[in-house]
Amino acid sequence: MSNTPELDVIDNEIYNCLHIESPKSFFLFAGAGSGKTRSLVNVLAKIKAERGLSLKMKRQRIAVITYTNAACDEIIHRLDQDSLFFVTTIHSFVWELIKPYQSDIKAWLTVDIQRKIAETEEEQRKGRAGTKAAMDRASRLQSLAKRLEALPNIHTFTYSPNGDNRSRDSLNHTEVIYIAADFLLTKPLLAKILVRKFPVLLIDESQDTKKELIDAFFHVQAENKDMFSLGLFGDTMQRIYSDGKPGLGKGLPNDWVKPEKKVNHRCPKRIVKLINRIRIHADDKLQEYAEEKEEGLARLFVIGGDGRDKAQTELQVGKRMAELTGDPLWSGDAEEIKVLTLEHHMAANRLNFLPLFEPLYACDRTVTGLLDGSLSELRLFTEQILPLIEAKKAGDNFEVARLVKKYSPLLERDILKGGKDQRALLNSANDAVNSLFELWQQGEPTLLQIVKSLWDTKLFDLGDTLSIIGRRKEVNVEDDANEERNEVVDAWDKALEANFGQIKSYKTYISGASKFGTHQGVKGLQFPRVMVIIDDEEARGFLFSYGKIFGDKELTKTDRDNEAAGKETSVDRTTRLFYVACSRAEKSLAVVAYSKNPQQVKNHVIAQEWFSEEEVEII
Repeated sequence: MSNTPELDVIDNEIYNCLHIESPKSFFLFAGAGSGKTRSLVNVLAKIKAERGLSLKMKRQRIAVITYTNAACDEIIHRLDQDSLFFVTTIHSFVWELIKPYQSDIKAWLTVDIQRKIAETEEEQRKGRAGTKAAMDRASRLQSLAKRLEALPNIHTFTYSPNGDNRSRDSLNHTEVIYIAADFLLTKPLLAKILVRKFPVLLIDESQDTKKELIDAFFHVQAENKDMFSLGLFGDTMQRIYSDGKPGLGKGLPNDWVKPEKKVNHRCPKRIVKLINRIRIHADDKLQEYAEEKEEGLARLFVIGGDGRDKAQTELQVGKRMAELTGDPLWSGDAEEIKVLTLEHHMAANRLNFLPLFEPLYACDRTVTGLLDGSLSELRLFTEQILPLIEAKKAGDNFEVARLVKKYSPLLERDILKGGKDQRALLNSANDAVNSLFELWQQGEPTLLQIVKSLWDTKLFDLGDTLSIIGRRKEVNVEDDANEERNEVVDAWDKALEANFGQIKSYKTYISGASKFGTHQGVKGLQFPRVMVIIDDEEARGFLFSYGKIFGDKELTKTDRDNEAAGKETSVDRTTRLFYVACSRAEKSLAVVAYSKNPQQVKNHVIAQEWFSEEEVEII
């Protein structure tokens, strides 16, 4: 037992929930910088030391669902890669659950596709013939019918949590989540297998796990509470995605344990005081600072007027922070300062991919995939076309051939083995590559030009949505504003007007390689020097408004109506993002707010007790 870690009071409370003979479920409030991962690892290490052998003899494991692959790798490493723990992302976990249910998956898809066909046929019946919407619906019906026809011949469905799942036998990311949620509710045997195999299921960042799936796990726990422990780690104030479960942690069953990690070990005292004031109107989950932490420094710089050189202004702020903190790295290389733009429009504008970004961000059905980089249509451009064109420009024929062999349906294994002339197939693929590459001879093509080329040559699979657009004939089709449109197709119609150069900028941003951080990308991370940029005019967002929380703008009627109805408002969303960004700072924080009413902003933040008089500078 010498390797058994010592647990603090909260960690021990969690550990005591995970007795297999008398399990309890819990929701752990773990605020920013509270050492959640450390707690998780310590508890699991103690379980391994004291109960690991018993669990392995029963062929049981502990499942840990984390937010990202990087988080998985960190926890696996810290647990010495022990097979007792199944540490994975949510998509990987649920796929492992439903993968054995191949015939049930086929039945579910059959019903789902038939439903979509019926809905689309009804829309077509009500709509007006000859419009672009009618043409798109006809294309969608054709794709759905083709998929439905192919289902009987598919014996095994495939899925890659990190891939694009474009083959006819593959499921997409959304389908996997909805199938799992449905099966857990309607197939008691699957729930029993889950409980028997994983008597403990721990979900990190549970506030951002899709609400339908969280509800399904709640159902499984309620039906099996004497043999199953569901542990949720999270903080509703750090919820980023709109499809997470709002209010998670409230209204839990009376027999759930509700421990809280209140001490912020990341931020200095001044930052903890600030984020507590930011959060105070949202809930009562305020944090304590660690006594050994330094005081730290926070400043608000309000930038008035129009037409300023923002890059130069932000450099000036960095130099001022260097004076205030005595930290020369504030005025040094930009890599030493983490710049958080909060609203993605700002980064898209500064990195020149706004025309691509804006329409996809405005669509509820594409925004999450856009922000986490999983949107399959975008990955066609970022993971297939971009490396192909770069290899072609570099004269790297080996890489070109590798990419085409990996991704092109022209060279699928079944086709190559089907008795066709392989040389002719290779020549066809080579011609398709050359046809695509010709688009670059006159400069950067638009994404629409690329889609049209791919539709003609079939070099890469466009997927359902882009196929609808690629299939359109080059004729003028009447577009009736009164027609009910497909919001995803409409979003892509606008996004495809962007030139291809924006794809590289988008990929640089979403991968975290640019100097601008995303609030998704930095969640769980920390940086010594953080600069938060607030600029509603540049952000152009409709979901968020920093002017409203900084006293620069009035609440809209929609905001007031939503607030009165207990619904989420733009103020709620904006406050959460501001909280997440400020809570990344380990030493010092500079908030840069662009405003036409700087004195009004200053008065408001002082009244809110976010900043004191001497902590606000108007430039």
